Amino acid sequence: MASHDRDRAVALSLQLAQAHQTLRRQINQLKANLGRDRPGDDVLVTHCLAFCAALTAHHEGEDAGMFAELLRHRPDLTKTVSNLVEDHGMIAAILSRVADLADAAAGSRGSALEAIGRELDGLSAIMESHFNYEERAISAALDDGVPDTGWSGMVFGFRDGAR
Repeated sequence: MASHDRDRAVALSLQLAQAHQTLRRQINQLKANLGRDRPGDDVLVTHCLAFCAALTAHHEGEDAGMFAELLRHRPDLTKTVSNLVEDHGMIAAILSRVADLADAAAGSRGSALEAIGRELDGLSAIMESHFNYEERAISAALDDGVPDTGWSGMVFGFRDGAR
């Protein structure tokens, strides 16, 4: 592999870790600001939906692009990728509950926000486990030269737009 290609591959594993760090920061900011909005504000809904969209885009980009390309070059990672895709499905279900709760609780206090907080706590724990596993399991394979066939835009291209 040419030096430039190798540098680009290494950059992909670093970009993956950075994307995960951005998502960690976003969920932590969302949790920290839960309940600080004035009654009637749609800030909670807006920020929950922005976070949900960012995490969903990241996972969809992994599933449809990065993982597909990874498996073309490393079929030995089929079980690992299957586990990661299964995690994505579980996370998507939680994201759907968070979005529904945020929509129902816009401008609320008390138990509605506590329910969102519990979902976010659970989501945060699952994300942490998932991200750590993913980074351990596939970073070396990314560093070995999985081509970016355009999938990196969705995996790494979301904005750091949470509070």
